[in-house]
Amino acid sequence: MVHGLLEALNVQVVGSGEKILVLAHGVGTDQSAWQRILPFFLRDYRVILYDLVCAGSVNPDYFDFRRYTTLDAYVDDLLQILDALGVDRCAYVGHSVSAMIGILASIRRPELFTKLILIGASPRFLNDKDYHGGFEQGETEKVFSAMEANYDAWVNGYAPLAVGADVPAAVREFSRTLFNMRPDITLFVSRQVFHSDLRGVLGLVKVPCCIIQTAKDVSVPTSVATYLKNHLGGRSTVHMLNVEGHLPHLSAPALLAHELRRALSR
Repeated sequence: MVHGLLEALNVQVVGSGEKILVLAHGVGTDQSAWQRILPFFLRDYRVILYDLVCAGSVNPDYFDFRRYTTLDAYVDDLLQILDALGVDRCAYVGHSVSAMIGILASIRRPELFTKLILIGASPRFLNDKDYHGGFEQGETEKVFSAMEANYDAWVNGYAPLAVGADVPAAVREFSRTLFNMRPDITLFVSRQVFHSDLRGVLGLVKVPCCIIQTAKDVSVPTSVATYLKNHLGGRSTVHMLNVEGHLPHLSAPALLAHELRRALSR
């Protein structure tokens, strides 16, 4: 079963270093999102890459709508992969929803992680009393309606907004992986992510965290990075990247790789 999971989620281990680094992508991309980051780490790390079950690169038959109703099922997948590979210590880089998956995994198995690096992370996307997540409930419902009505048109409108920066190649790449996803899976996972609220568990995190936030992200206001730093239970730092967009690994890979290497060396 577990080895079936490794195959189903396209698990790869690359690089020749002794230390282990996990790169986990967000919704709308797959592990190819890290291809411009990888060269910076292959000498010093063994890098584990895998696809979330919702990614377009995974057979959609593996996506169980009953199982993947919470992020805990994704945490199960991550931990099963690490156990199957015999990993007992690793650094973890998670983008967007995978940042939160890493947080939950570290609460369950703190001894497994030396450090979490959280890129574009948000414990809650919806605004609440005394909390600015960036979105009102009505706004998200309009987005979901647009996805249902015309998925292609939604992708073509959303991809440039998400990338933010004027990097046409990054927009094309993000559009490609969004189009690869089955629209009903994209909608299901997007609803789940936008309605999740992990603020209550942040204090349980004891692993050191580095929060990396871009200066302007359509999905995550900069105030969320400060909120995370103030509420995570372990030692945490915030590093602002002076670029726009939710996908710096696509739009500014060299800059992000430099920041990741710096974070991992501390």
